[in-house]
Amino acid sequence: MSTTTAHNDNTENTNKETTAPSASASSLSDKERDAIAAMPYEEARDHLVQAVQALEAGGLNLDQSMRQWELGEALAKRAQSLLGEVRAKLDAAQAEQESSAEVAGTQSNLD
Repeated sequence: MSTTTAHNDNTENTNKETTAPSASASSLSDKERDAIAAMPYEEARDHLVQAVQALEAGGLNLDQSMRQWELGEALAKRAQSLLGEVRAKLDAAQAEQESSAEVAGTQSNLD
């Protein structure tokens, strides 16, 4: 193997490592992740707004910016998950209402 080939292989491995960080590389602790997972929608949304504002304001070093970004991603995922749960409940209620509307006000509804 030539020196150039070895260098290219090492560069590819380094690029793969930096483009696909592992969960252990996260700056968020398990305690923080658990707290986010337990947040109601409004709290997650409010914290997400704060993280975005911190990033938009600038003045953060790279580590601080990455932390705010990771925090924002986790908060957005939590909020989206909760909205998905509400959407599923609304869809189920709507489907139930539509199925019962077929017999509403008919004799079979009184049986």
